Amino acid sequence: MASSILPPEGEALATGWEPELAPDDSLVRQAVLAHASWATDAARRAGKPWYDGDTWAGGILGDRSPVTNWVVPKQPVDPAEVILEASRELPNNVPYLFVSAWPTRDLREHGLGLAGHPPLMVRFPATATTPPTTDLDIRQVTDAAGLADAERVLVEGYPLPELQPLQAGAAYDVSLLDGSTVFVGYDGDVPLATSTAHSAAGLTVVENVAVMPAARGRGAGAAITWAATRHHADQPAGLIASDDGQPVYRRLDYLRLERWTVWVRP
Repeated sequence: MASSILPPEGEALATGWEPELAPDDSLVRQAVLAHASWATDAARRAGKPWYDGDTWAGGILGDRSPVTNWVVPKQPVDPAEVILEASRELPNNVPYLFVSAWPTRDLREHGLGLAGHPPLMVRFPATATTPPTTDLDIRQVTDAAGLADAERVLVEGYPLPELQPLQAGAAYDVSLLDGSTVFVGYDGDVPLATSTAHSAAGLTVVENVAVMPAARGRGAGAAITWAATRHHADQPAGLIASDDGQPVYRRLDYLRLERWTVWVRP
């Protein structure tokens, strides 16, 4: 009986991670490729260092915060090989996030510290969700001034102390708007919340969600996340959730799909 289910000798068996495989072979594959695009797209558009190969992708937007710089394996390969290649293809001695869809061995010997195992959360487009409400005015960013507002909220509201005091362009270049969509929530003319939607591989990556203290308890986090989630309404949305954000995302009908592994090179 067992021999009857074996494939013909020499037949290639798909693992789900071949470069030529369609992005939608699995939802996890879509999420991996979409986050790999997030890692490279902004750096490429800004004329900053980036790399995109068969096994990993990465981009470097700045030299002060790992949050602006990502390295993402695209296949279940030895992470040490990716780190070594990244040291050749990208600037050395720059902080970055190493974001893996797969568990990894201890990478401290390579100079990285473990940030944790946050869940990948996904929301399907056909899900019926009651839209959240807030007293903030949620606007799509269309110019450099709006992007500067988003950058300030991200740095001060997340917060990112390594980027404080804020220097314009430390996290965002205006070319970001050519590949991603940024939202800001305002109280009058005061920016208090932000999020970003990046579409790739048929999935919307929701990233850089941040809320200033003055907007907390006002539904701002849910509303600004919802704006990014529904920007590409016909495709699933995915995000790597923080502990604080998970209750908000669950109320928006995001589901925990699996845990990823995040390391930080300081």
